[in-house]
Amino acid sequence: MDQAILSTSVWVFVILALVFGLCSWLAGQAAARAWRSMPVALGYSVLIALADRFLLFALRDASLLDPTGLVIALVMFPTIAALAFRWNQVDMMVSQYPWLYERAGLLSWRPLPGTDFGGASDAKAATD
Repeated sequence: MDQAILSTSVWVFVILALVFGLCSWLAGQAAARAWRSMPVALGYSVLIALADRFLLFALRDASLLDPTGLVIALVMFPTIAALAFRWNQVDMMVSQYPWLYERAGLLSWRPLPGTDFGGASDAKAATD
């Protein structure tokens, strides 16, 4: 049953998922650390998913474009890359701009209380 869904043995799937999952995490981290956008990280993770399918095809005689395995890879690896991207983006925002933002959970940040982003205080100071 597992081989019908994964097109390979469970152990091979788990090992490759760990290796390429780490690659997806690093791709998301690299895109965030370079101040790139989320689609860059997702594009890299799609290439990583295709590399995962190719290794299964080349080394284990799995079907290259097996719909189930391809969908699993195209969901799993971009999700990992998106989580890594957001995690690192939040870390960079709160460490780069500590006077403006504070962490509001693992994957988000918020303005510090008393921080005005509307520019009203600047406009008032300019007219006084």
